[in-house]
Amino acid sequence: MVVFFRIFSRVLAALVGGYLLANVAAILLSYWLPGSRADTVMTATFASFFIFTGAVLWVFSARAVWKAWLGLLVPGACCAVTIFILNPQAWL
Repeated sequence: MVVFFRIFSRVLAALVGGYLLANVAAILLSYWLPGSRADTVMTATFASFFIFTGAVLWVFSARAVWKAWLGLLVPGACCAVTIFILNPQAWL
């Protein structure tokens, strides 16, 4: 039963955590990239697919479940704080 919860936690981290990390990183990239708004949003969206793939690979290659979660939460929190600093009205 313990193995089931470890695998379930990794799957949850890969799906939910990877999705959130990819979206927060895409929002941050859309602010940082130069160019028109449409071009930067499309480029950031394309990059988010690679970020999500990397997050899934990271989750299943980490030795411990807590390292997998931490590897998603720390970059996600850093991206979220940077977005808030760049545009405080983004959360309203």
